[in-house]
Amino acid sequence: MIKQERAVRTRRALIESAATVFGRRGYREATLNMISVGAGVSPGALHFHFENKAAVAAAVEAAGARALRAAAREVYERRTCALQALADSSQALAGLLLADVVARAGFQLGREPTYPSSYALPREWHLYVQLLLTQAQEEGALLPGLNRQSVTTTVVAATLGFEVLGRDDPQWLAPRTVAGFWRVVMPCLAVPATLRALEGAGRGG
Repeated sequence: MIKQERAVRTRRALIESAATVFGRRGYREATLNMISVGAGVSPGALHFHFENKAAVAAAVEAAGARALRAAAREVYERRTCALQALADSSQALAGLLLADVVARAGFQLGREPTYPSSYALPREWHLYVQLLLTQAQEEGALLPGLNRQSVTTTVVAATLGFEVLGRDDPQWLAPRTVAGFWRVVMPCLAVPATLRALEGAGRGG
């Protein structure tokens, strides 16, 4: 049992170290030695858990995907309407990317040209935004005449832009930044009755 607990701790330390290294250096420049040093373990210990760099990256991406999906699921299950869920989900995404190095690296790996991503989390976010906007239209919450595809593109581009900019300046992922975006955008999306009912999205945040 003690050995098993130690192995779990070592694996977690390696994943967190790898997330930090991938975040700073990118997949291509990251090395197994950097990861093992960051975790405070020997190269042999790393190879006991992971066959190669791709396997480490896959573990980081999987852990990041679990965290991001759990956050989105929690928001979705308590939603009062689709547009509220969209605003709240973007805040949850930004919060995780700001605070959780593994979630942040997992998201980043999905766009690495030299890494064969198994999850493509930015693409998953795109599909999630698309789903919520479709539901918002079905609820009658969107203003008449809106092009849902254009709205999806705008929201995805902006929120993923926060993620990219947030790598160098965390303020791009701060709650007030995301709330400010929705204060500007939500009145252009929601019918008045929906807008009045929204909490913190387009009404002062």
